[in-house]
Amino acid sequence: MNKTKIDWCDATWNPVTGCLHGCTYCYAAAIAHRFGNDHRLYECRTEEYRRSGRIYILDKPMKNYEGKDVVYPFEFAPTYHRYRLNELESKFKNGTNIFVCSMADLFGEWVPDKVISEIFEACINTPRHNYLFLTKNPKRYEDLMRIGKLPKRDNFWYGTTVTAQENKFFVNGEYNTFVSIEPIQGAFPRAYEVETDEKHIWGLKRTNWIIIGAETGTYRKKVIPKSEWITNIVMDAMTYGLPVFLKDSVEEIVGKGKMLREMPERLRVHEMSETNKKRFRGRCKMCGKESELKEMIAVLKRNKRGESAKQWFYLCDDCFMLTDKLVSDGDIEIRRRNE
Repeated sequence: MNKTKIDWCDATWNPVTGCLHGCTYCYAAAIAHRFGNDHRLYECRTEEYRRSGRIYILDKPMKNYEGKDVVYPFEFAPTYHRYRLNELESKFKNGTNIFVCSMADLFGEWVPDKVISEIFEACINTPRHNYLFLTKNPKRYEDLMRIGKLPKRDNFWYGTTVTAQENKFFVNGEYNTFVSIEPIQGAFPRAYEVETDEKHIWGLKRTNWIIIGAETGTYRKKVIPKSEWITNIVMDAMTYGLPVFLKDSVEEIVGKGKMLREMPERLRVHEMSETNKKRFRGRCKMCGKESELKEMIAVLKRNKRGESAKQWFYLCDDCFMLTDKLVSDGDIEIRRRNE
């Protein structure tokens, strides 16, 4: 689990790494090859892994001779790091927008259903986070949905990467869906040019969020987007009231003053862990309303003369205003939590 420079999420979690799509512009493949397998640094012991079809499965991390984890022991070959399943609980205490498998395509045909189900279960067991999934194989979403293995939860977001108008993507009104147009490789049709969603697979209005980004890196055949490609998508999204997030990679194209950074409302809400709720939130003694402690009135009581006053209970502002006098003697103090 890592904090990330990906600007539309807070963190990435990679229980699976590697992919077989073979995209020439793939940043993840370049990273894995750079920091991947080097047999001079560690001994690849066969008892530490096994294979299921086209994916390696690791129940514990491989180590180099210095005892450090080898993050990409098989470079960009699909690898299931099962030992990472407990990271969701241990790494981030408060709710976080987590991009699941930024270094893989979790829904590639080479990933077994069992692996996907185990990852879903880990996410379900840590409900304070929002989980953003992304694939270039949206058919897998539909296959899992048909057999009842695609969780339908408010904090699960199913995204599809598209680069051109002919790419299909997953939309379903019963699920949170989004489209990541990255890297954008050409013009997309305007909404008024699409007769019906059934006759044209673009169907912009049926999703919940749109992300747009350009190709990065030094790839010789890199496509530089035209500003109208992006502007047209943004205008149609505004027509349907869809939030749009423009990545840093398009800033030079659209201009700094036009950089939309919109998020769906659900992704702007971050829940606290139960531990931090007890530390930072409390209930009003009179009305029972829950609020952040720093916004409440703390009533403290001194048991003996000369001792420091200790927390007694909390009041919200409204109940405090309705109370004529709480201080009946010199042993009670009233102060805000952050004073």
